[in-house]
Amino acid sequence: MQQLREQLRRIDITKRISPGNVSKDQPLLAQWKQTGNAFFTAETDALSKVYEQAVARLLDCIKPTLTDKPILHEGGIYYGCWLESTGTINNELLARFLPEVAEETYLEFARNQREDGMLPYKITVDGASFRQIQLVTPLARSVWHHYQLNGKPKHFLVTMYDAMVKYDDWLMTYRNTRKTGCIEAFSAFDTGHDLSPRFWHVADTPHQNDATQCNPHSPILPFLAPDLTANVYCQRKYLAEIAQELGKQEQAAKWRLKAEQTRQALFQYCYDPVDDFFYDVDRQGQFVRVQSDVLLRVLACEVADDEMFARMLGKYLLNTRKFFAKYPFPSIALDDPRFDPHTSYNSWAGPTNFLAIIRAAHAFEHHQRYVEQLWTIQPIVSAMTRMSRFSQTLSPWTGQEGFTEAYSPAILCVLDFIERLSGILPTKEQTIWFTGVLPYDADHGEKITGALVYRRTVNGKCYEFVNGSERCEIWQDDMLYAAFPSGLRAVLNEQGELVSLIGMQYGPVAGEVMVGQQMYQLAINGNEQWQLIEGRWQCVHQPGVVAPSY
Repeated sequence: MQQLREQLRRIDITKRISPGNVSKDQPLLAQWKQTGNAFFTAETDALSKVYEQAVARLLDCIKPTLTDKPILHEGGIYYGCWLESTGTINNELLARFLPEVAEETYLEFARNQREDGMLPYKITVDGASFRQIQLVTPLARSVWHHYQLNGKPKHFLVTMYDAMVKYDDWLMTYRNTRKTGCIEAFSAFDTGHDLSPRFWHVADTPHQNDATQCNPHSPILPFLAPDLTANVYCQRKYLAEIAQELGKQEQAAKWRLKAEQTRQALFQYCYDPVDDFFYDVDRQGQFVRVQSDVLLRVLACEVADDEMFARMLGKYLLNTRKFFAKYPFPSIALDDPRFDPHTSYNSWAGPTNFLAIIRAAHAFEHHQRYVEQLWTIQPIVSAMTRMSRFSQTLSPWTGQEGFTEAYSPAILCVLDFIERLSGILPTKEQTIWFTGVLPYDADHGEKITGALVYRRTVNGKCYEFVNGSERCEIWQDDMLYAAFPSGLRAVLNEQGELVSLIGMQYGPVAGEVMVGQQMYQLAINGNEQWQLIEGRWQCVHQPGVVAPSY
C-alpha cells in the first residue's frame, strides 16, 4: 500500500490531461487542482483510465455560452445547458470539483429569467429558450447544497432566491389550471421523458410551443404530474431554508406552509394506495398507470418518510421485476409490456439513463439507506470499466453503452461514484466521507481496481485514503490519523476529527478501530451509525437492511 501512496504522489492529473482548448482548459485544470486535486491510483488501472478520460471529456462540456465565462453543457448531441439536468443535478456533482463553473452555471439561469418570472428550460449560444418547463431535480435544493458546500456565498444565494420566488409564482399561475395544487404537464418534454409510454398520445411540446398553453382539444391533458408536483414541494421546502438563512423568517414560515400544501396535493391526487405508487392523473381523472422512474424522482424530492421509502425499496427499487435490473435503474418497470430495451436512441421507454442514476443518490442518502444504495452503484461501476464514449444510456441487461457520447451526466457519474463508493467525499453538511468499500469484481471475475489509494484536499488538509480489501487507513497531511476495517464509512467533521462510523455492507463488520492513539473494538451492522461521544462509541441509528425482492 505504501507503494500505491508513493505512486499517487507522483501523479498530477492536471498535467496528464491534454487541453483541447488551452486558453479555456488550463484555468479549469488549475481550478480542479486548487479545489481538491482529486485522483486515485489502484492495483489495476481499468477504472483510473476511465476516470482520467472522464476529466478530459468534462472539459469539452464546459464552454463560454452567452458571456465569456464558461458554464457546463449537457454534452453529446445536446448543445447547451438544460435546467432539468445540467443546471441542477449535474451542477451539484460538478460543484465538488469545479465550483466556480457550477456557480456561474446556476447564475446564468437567473440572469436570463423572463420578465413574467419563467426561467429558461435551456440556454444555448443562441440565447435562452422558454418553449417548455422541463423540470426534474429541484433547483432550490441544488442551490442550497452548493451554498453549504462552497463557503456560503451570500450574493449568490440572494440572486438565486429572488429568481426562484418569481418562478414559483409563474408555475402556480400557468401550471395549476385544474386548481388542485398539483403542477401540470402539458407535454412530454415538460418532464424530459422523451419517448416514454407515460406520454403516448401526448405532443412533445406544449400547445403552439407556448409553455403557458395546453392543447384545449386533448381528451387527456393536462396531466397532474407527480414528479413536477414533488419538485415544487421540495423547491418550497428549500426556499424556506434559504429564506431563513437570509433572515426572512416570515417568508420562511410561508414557504413551509406552501410546501406542505403541495405535498398534501401530491398524495391526494397522484398517489395510488392500491399500487403504492405515484401516477399522472389525466383530464378524465384516470391514473396513467405507467410505472416509470417518476417514482425515483418523487422520492428524491423528500416527500416520503423512512417507513415509506423502505417499503418502496422492497416493492419497486430493489425488485428485479420492476427497477432492480442487472444495471439499475431502467426508465420503465421491467414487467411493463411497454418496456423497450433499445438503447440506440434518446429513450425513456426502458433504457437505464445516467440522469436517473445520478438523481437516485439523494433519495437513498436522505433516508440513510447506504447499503442498499451501494447495491445499485456497484453494477454501474463495473460497467464503467468498459465505457469509452460516456453515453446517455446503458442497457439494463448488459451495461453496454447506448445513445450519444461525451454526455456530462455519464462523465460526472464516473467522478461521483468512485468518490462515493471508495474515495473521499466532502458533503454539504461540512463532513467528509471515507468509504471503505472497493468495486466488486462481478463481471466475469475481472479485477476492477484491487486495493486503491484516493487523494483529496479538503479544508486545507491533504488526505490520502488507503482502501484495502481488509483494512482502511486515513492519512492527514502525511500522518496516519485513523484506521478501520473494510466495509465501514468513516465520517470526519470539517476540523478533520472522526465523529462517526457507518456500516456499508450487509451483515456485521467487526474489528479494531484506531483513532489517533486510541484503540476500539467494534462490530457494526449494515446501515448502523455509531458516534464517538465523550470517548465512547454509541449506536445512534439502527434501521436494518431491506433485502432485494423478485
